[in-house]
Amino acid sequence: MANQIPNITLHDGLTIPKVGFGTYRLNGNDGVQAINNAIDNGYRLIDTAYNYENEGTIGEAVRRSSTPREQLLITSKLPGRYHHYDKAVTTIQESLYRANLDYYDLYLIHWPNPIQDVYVEAWQALIDAKRWGYIRSIGVCNFLPNHLERLKKETGVLPTINQIELHPFFNQEEQRKWHQDHQIVTESWSPLARTNDVLDHPVLQEIAKNHNRTVSQIILRWHYQLDAIAIPKSATPSRQLENISIFDFELSNEEMSIINQLSKADGRMKDQDPAVYEEF
Repeated sequence: MANQIPNITLHDGLTIPKVGFGTYRLNGNDGVQAINNAIDNGYRLIDTAYNYENEGTIGEAVRRSSTPREQLLITSKLPGRYHHYDKAVTTIQESLYRANLDYYDLYLIHWPNPIQDVYVEAWQALIDAKRWGYIRSIGVCNFLPNHLERLKKETGVLPTINQIELHPFFNQEEQRKWHQDHQIVTESWSPLARTNDVLDHPVLQEIAKNHNRTVSQIILRWHYQLDAIAIPKSATPSRQLENISIFDFELSNEEMSIINQLSKADGRMKDQDPAVYEEF
């Protein structure tokens, strides 16, 4: 099953799967079991964050798994309250200690926090942490093009990945184009949105019916055809399998266009605009 998930190579040479597994609110022994089920079902890219308070759960799942560590790609994220350089370095180390890992495959800045305006310091800490062997590849979340341009101008290094809010109600067309032009891979958080509105949408239900698929599979296939890495979360083994059973059918250009037409300028689910939103 793992071999059925295609890979993509980041601009620094790291190769990762084009579908990953989200772990928000997967904690404790139940979380370990859910993550192990996901690994057994074929997921290799596992996404967490310092602020999810489950890095230890991810580490325990890695230890219990029969899949070797070097075949897994583990992501975590730096919280906004630790953007100052020294605090960022310490937090990256703490992330490793929490998970009892020797390295993270990906480490991202969770939000730019532009009002605080220390994200360049945080980025420099990630650059150095990669050089020291703590991290294999470095990226960001929720950075707008002006934030990314500043990273390039002040450090000379662009992220390999930008994880952004992306779903049928907010398709981020311009942001994705900017990423493509600068060799940054787009990763989608909350790819299925956080409500049932998207799963109950009649347009998506009709497309799903035409392909004899679930609405979730249609949406995840849409992400895949947008060249965006979706990271759906489910604690249910059957749903985990469903979410990666999307590589044996294809949406037509017309269907892709129909789904893209669902996007709205104000489609953010919780009005978390990276231009002003502050995460701590």
